[in-house]
Amino acid sequence: MNVAVLLLLGLGLLEAEGRCFFSRTQEHCVCYNLSQESIGSIIQCLPASVVEFWGGELEKYIAFPISDLDPSTIEMLGSLIVRKIIFGDLLVPEILLARVLRFFSYTHVQELVFESCIFEGRGSWAEMANQDLPILSLRFHNVTSAPLTGREQDFSSLSSWLETLQELAVTSAHVTSLPCGIGRVFRALRSLDVAQNSLGDDSLMPAFCEGAFPQLQVLSLQHNNLTSYHSVCKSVQLLRELQHLDLSQNKLMADPSSSCQWPVALRIFNLSNTGLDEVLTPLPPSLEVLDMSCNHLHTVDVSLSTLKKLFLNQNMLQAPPSVRNYPMLDTLDLDNNLITELPLDEVKLLGHLWDVAAAGNPYNCTCSGAGGLQALAGMGHLGQGWPQGYTCHSPPHYQGRLVKDVPVSVLQCNSAAVIAPVCIILALLGVAGAICLVRSRPGLIQPCHKV
Repeated sequence: MNVAVLLLLGLGLLEAEGRCFFSRTQEHCVCYNLSQESIGSIIQCLPASVVEFWGGELEKYIAFPISDLDPSTIEMLGSLIVRKIIFGDLLVPEILLARVLRFFSYTHVQELVFESCIFEGRGSWAEMANQDLPILSLRFHNVTSAPLTGREQDFSSLSSWLETLQELAVTSAHVTSLPCGIGRVFRALRSLDVAQNSLGDDSLMPAFCEGAFPQLQVLSLQHNNLTSYHSVCKSVQLLRELQHLDLSQNKLMADPSSSCQWPVALRIFNLSNTGLDEVLTPLPPSLEVLDMSCNHLHTVDVSLSTLKKLFLNQNMLQAPPSVRNYPMLDTLDLDNNLITELPLDEVKLLGHLWDVAAAGNPYNCTCSGAGGLQALAGMGHLGQGWPQGYTCHSPPHYQGRLVKDVPVSVLQCNSAAVIAPVCIILALLGVAGAICLVRSRPGLIQPCHKV
């Protein structure tokens, strides 16, 4: 018997018949709509490190009494190897969840996930006061619950546990605000993912107030209702440990009249698919990874001395940015732009990078255009897209042809470089022939006589 057995016996996912399926190689067990008749199949989940429960309604078990466990049961729970539990497609009364959560304090479960669940009612979390839990990662996706505003006391009761939580994800959950008091409870949180919600510019400043999320390093605000680049910058200024910020899939605009300073620790910045037609400034000064893919950029004219990876794929660039602006760069992605040629002087600089991607561009396969790409490929830096992703758009007689198949020999591309030496050689041969002729016939040239 394990914690899953206790949950099912105590809470009873008894609405429809089902059973559990265990993969021994993956130590993964999935249970669907268990009934009283098929509850025995959960025994096979005992060796699993990951257990999933899908389907059922728990509201009729709200009044189910949960008493303290006896020592033998506590010892048995502590011997289990289960590390992750997933609950999906469940109607969960919050009061019942508050009671059941105490069971996890006797286990080694480190990750708890709720997928497509509906939380109803208000739980009494006082029983969890000063209760420690081993759970370090808590994830909610596509869930429905009461608003977070006004629930600071509930979080305070859980503070003994939440102060040690390291990862929190609340995605696709219609979140519109994060009260300041809640953020202050998460003292050890390293990663916060609130992607695909309804957070706006005005809701960020209260969320990341003084003292909130003091150890936060990774923050995902992907696909919310953010519009002001500078407002976001000001809102996260107090997150002094922030290293990775994801603002992708928001429609961002600059405010020329405003200024701000990003956290100095920020190293990874994702601005992909944010509707940019120009590079917004200021950028974090110590960036190492910058993703501005899937925008409408025509030029990228900024200098970042610490940047190592730059992603500019799916923009409208007609020329690559100068690598001279990024002395530490090792990765550059230029796929699917409007670039017609990589100039030879840039190719020489690009050759110092580890990885260059420039597939899907309308290349002009002149000698210099095709030659530059072939030279870069010869250095081994064009990656997986070469050669299939590199085709000629012009001139007409090369259209649709792979760039690698365009002849770029010296004889074909630079006839002057061949003709000039030949002419010089012929001229030298002519002079040498004339000298030989004179020496062989000394009387051929008569000396002049004075009259």
